Amino acid sequence: MLHSIEPKEHGPHGQEMAKAVSTCVHCGFCLAACPTYQQLGQEVDSPRGRIVLMKEVLEGSMTVEDALPHVDACLGCLACEPACPSGVPYRDLISPFRAQAEQVRKRSLLNRFQRLLTQQTLPYPQRFRLAAKTGRLAKAFAGLLPASLRVMLDLLPDRLPQQQSWKAFYPAKDQTGESARAKVALLTGCAQSVLDPDINTATIQVLNLCGVDVVIPQQQGCCGALSWHVGNLKQAQIFARQNLDAFPSDVDAIVTNAAGCGSGMDEYPLILKGTADEERAKTFSERVCDVSVLLSRIGELPPVPDSGRKQTIAYHDACHLANAQGVRSQPRSLLSMIPGATVAEVADAHLCCGSAGTYNVDQPEIAHQLGEDKTKKLLAANPDVIATGNIGCMNQLKNHLKNQSSNVPVLHTMQILRDAYLAN
Repeated sequence: MLHSIEPKEHGPHGQEMAKAVSTCVHCGFCLAACPTYQQLGQEVDSPRGRIVLMKEVLEGSMTVEDALPHVDACLGCLACEPACPSGVPYRDLISPFRAQAEQVRKRSLLNRFQRLLTQQTLPYPQRFRLAAKTGRLAKAFAGLLPASLRVMLDLLPDRLPQQQSWKAFYPAKDQTGESARAKVALLTGCAQSVLDPDINTATIQVLNLCGVDVVIPQQQGCCGALSWHVGNLKQAQIFARQNLDAFPSDVDAIVTNAAGCGSGMDEYPLILKGTADEERAKTFSERVCDVSVLLSRIGELPPVPDSGRKQTIAYHDACHLANAQGVRSQPRSLLSMIPGATVAEVADAHLCCGSAGTYNVDQPEIAHQLGEDKTKKLLAANPDVIATGNIGCMNQLKNHLKNQSSNVPVLHTMQILRDAYLAN
């Protein structure tokens, strides 16, 4: 796409944003892949339409205020990237543009408070746990609150699991007496460690059973994705630098078990573009991988015991695992190792469930419809359990399954695999 963007006028991310715009040929392949275009049916709410809007803002021919309603409605799910024959790096445009727009946009007092609340609680486990407990008590008074704050309360689980913590090192449990097959450092996450800490415990157990030493960096923090995807570049950079310092260099990989976190850490070079830490971020991001990818790399895994149980597993592709990281086959292969398990494919698997970080709070109507549609498609597979690889998706699916009076459990791939390994 031809443009007159002057990259130097748009800071360290100017060149990447201009390149993403120029790569688009306006073909329209992205329309069918875009969940918000499917919901809203408007060109300006498609990736192609949003690229034009952002181009015109960067050129100076459109105001930020005119473009933002449609840019804000973007999930950031990146379903457009694998659908694009020209290879438009949409992620190199949408997040930097949001960061730039945030410097000049005007927000209402309520919107600023809502944003402050999410940005100052979700990335910090202790704060989030306290806020969640307080929020559950406030549900009785939800009718007195503005709609946007009621949505936040509705998303809270009825009860939080018991708090867990993890020591600095978990050695491999190799039954052959041989040395560990690999040594990895695990990101334990922020919201996940509050909402479902057993995901981390299950991940450690599976890795240990498969002969992998696991290091838990004690000074790690939020990955920064929640901040980065809503335009809070300063906070995202703080978290990125914290993790660059916290994670050791003497490991074979930096492992994540939440799709959004892995995607966010992959983007550290973009988040720290133009800073003294850019090269360090590139080296770091090259070592980041999802736990399912790590397990697929280390060779033949221990066989899963046959419990004699037949089960159908409906697998939900988390967007930032499938689209952002290109991880689709690995989780399915792991689940298929379980004797008696059938991994069912789901219709419209490429469409987002509507979770997308804080999208549930920022765009509740679209998020609700996407969540409802996704759970209906998953239930159509008649599963015994639903598997996925992202805590945000899990929370979204659980809420909508509850709304549809379904008791089908939603578990992380590592939880299902751990339970299968330990069944006997």
